[in-house]
Amino acid sequence: MSYLSVIILAFALSIDACVVSFSYGLKFNEEKLKNALLLSSFTGFFQGLMPVIGYFLTNVVRVYIQPYSNLIVFLIFSYLGFKFIKDANMPEKTKELCIDFKCLILIGIATSIDAFSAGITLSLYGILILKPALLIAFVTFVNSNLGFYIGGKLKRIPTKNLEILAGVLLLLLAFKAALADIAKYYIP
Repeated sequence: MSYLSVIILAFALSIDACVVSFSYGLKFNEEKLKNALLLSSFTGFFQGLMPVIGYFLTNVVRVYIQPYSNLIVFLIFSYLGFKFIKDANMPEKTKELCIDFKCLILIGIATSIDAFSAGITLSLYGILILKPALLIAFVTFVNSNLGFYIGGKLKRIPTKNLEILAGVLLLLLAFKAALADIAKYYIP
């Protein structure tokens, strides 16, 4: 997996945090800087942490799954891509937003569960995890801040389109893995 693919992955993974931050930007009018930085820091931290956890857990069982690595990568990215697209077409829930420590932890975890799977994928590709995890955390931090401020400025943007874009990017990465597997067996 190239670093361009890791950048695309980081962008796709950050969409959830961006959308959540956008929702918060729509609601919060006071202490914008503090709230944006809190939300961005928590989502960025968890987006960087979850791939590391997935990476090291995969290394424990790597010898058993390495022969199927491209298939596993294809399945994970396909699942995540279709999930993003399906979730984008679900009706939005209206609920009160909180930004205390407990909520920030829950938001961080909820928006980064997909990043756990990305850590598995990075492990299967044999990529060292530190740089991708830091890149994913940084991209998420930046996109989360952008989402918060765009939400505050525009008050309405079709977040559905962002989620569909993330799904399409993940599906493209899935097909790239499938093509690599096909090439491995059929191209001398």
